[in-house]
Amino acid sequence: MRRTQRHFVEGPNSLWHIYKTVPFWKVTKNFLVIQTARYTPFLPMKNWMYKNFLKMNIGKHSSFALMVMPDVMFPEKITVGENSVIGYNTTILAHEYLIDEYRLGDVVIGDHVMIGANTTILPGITIGNGAIVSAATLVHKDVPAGAFVGGNPMNIIYTAEQMAARQAKS
Repeated sequence: MRRTQRHFVEGPNSLWHIYKTVPFWKVTKNFLVIQTARYTPFLPMKNWMYKNFLKMNIGKHSSFALMVMPDVMFPEKITVGENSVIGYNTTILAHEYLIDEYRLGDVVIGDHVMIGANTTILPGITIGNGAIVSAATLVHKDVPAGAFVGGNPMNIIYTAEQMAARQAKS
């Protein structure tokens, strides 16, 4: 189950209320930092930018591939553990604007996690330590530690125990 805070709005859709929910200059700064980082091939510089300008919590040796798109409005709600890989063109959302409400939720990606390319992670998700997320997955619910998941919508392909058994046979 995703853990999000719901905020209801009246009148036009919630995105129309954007600058009542997040300051314009914060979004502008975040957009410029993210666009710069998306194209830089220097992983330590990218992590430094995310930590210092966006207030993301990023563990040692974690890697963001080219074109990764962290949440532009609430990047401070994203935590990535140590030695994890976030694949090419992945989107990590900590917000969602709907018609009558907007939702905010922390995204927690554990240690030693592999996120495949073109994945979308929705707000309020926790991905456990050692999990593997297949490319092009829509992560709409929590991922157990050590699991291998994939698909749209996401399904568990192998649990941690099944993965261990497969690796023992190899």
